[in-house]
Amino acid sequence: MAEQNTRLGIWLMVATTFVFALQDGISRHLAAEYNTMMVVMVRYWFFAAFVLAVAARKSGGLRAAAHSAFPWLQVFRGALLVVEINVMVLAFVFLGLVESHAVFAVYPLLVAALSGPVLGEHVGWRRWVAIGIGFVGVIIILQPSGGVFSPYAAIPLLAATMFALYALLTRYVARADSATTSFFYTGVVGVVVATAIGVGFWVPMTGPDWLWMGLLCITGASGHYLMIRCFEVAEASAVQPFAYLQLVFASSLGITVFGESIRWNVGLGAGLIVAAGLFTLWRERQTRG
Repeated sequence: MAEQNTRLGIWLMVATTFVFALQDGISRHLAAEYNTMMVVMVRYWFFAAFVLAVAARKSGGLRAAAHSAFPWLQVFRGALLVVEINVMVLAFVFLGLVESHAVFAVYPLLVAALSGPVLGEHVGWRRWVAIGIGFVGVIIILQPSGGVFSPYAAIPLLAATMFALYALLTRYVARADSATTSFFYTGVVGVVVATAIGVGFWVPMTGPDWLWMGLLCITGASGHYLMIRCFEVAEASAVQPFAYLQLVFASSLGITVFGESIRWNVGLGAGLIVAAGLFTLWRERQTRG
C-alpha cells in the first residue's frame, strides 16, 4: 500500500477537478456540433483502452481484474455511468456549465440520503437536516414558482441521481471486489454500451474537431489517472471536500469561454448545496472516526 500523504492527495484532487472541468468544457463544445451519444462513444473508446492498460499491469492481469463477486451488478454500474454521462453532456448543451454543475453538486447529498436503503447505513438527524437544506438550494436554483423554470433544469438533477446511485453501487461492490475490478468493468462494459448507443449517430468529423476529440480523450484518461493516484496516497474522506472545486473551475470556464453568467439564485442555491455537502462529509468522517 502506498504511503499516506494527505497534502499530496489534496493537490491531486485539485488537479483532478481542474482536468475534469476542462473535459466538461470540451464535451460541451463538441456536443454543440455533434450528437452527444457519438461524442461519448469516441470518448469511451480511448477510456476503455486506458482501463485495459491499467488492468493489464496489475497483479494477475486482465483475468484477475475481470473476476468479480458481483458480475451483473458491475455490468449494471458500467452501463449506468454511460447513460449518466450522456445525460450530463446534454445538460451542458441546454443549460451550460454553470447551472448544470450547480444542480449536479447535490449528488453527495443524494448519496447520503440513499445510503440507508441501498447500503444499510445509518443516517442521523443532523445529516438529514443538511440533506434538506441542500434540496432547498436545488429549489432556489430551479425557481419552479418564479416563472423562469425550464424543464431542461431536470436534466442535471437526473444525472446527479444516476451518479449517486453509481457511487453507492461502487461502494457496495467494494465489499468484495477490488478497485481494479470496478475500474475494469466501468471501462469494458462502458465502451460496449456507449458504442451500441452511439454508433447509429456517427457522422464524419472535421480535422480541428478531431483535435478537440483527442484532447477530450486525453483529459478523460489523465483525470482518471490523477483520481486513482489521489485515492492511493490519501483517504477519501480527507480529499472529497475538494471535489467541489470542479463546480468552481467549470463555472469559471463557462463564464470566460462560453459567455455564461451566474444568476443570483444559482449562486445562492449552489452555496447552500456545497455547504450542506461539506457538512455531510464532515459528519460522515466524525461518525466513522
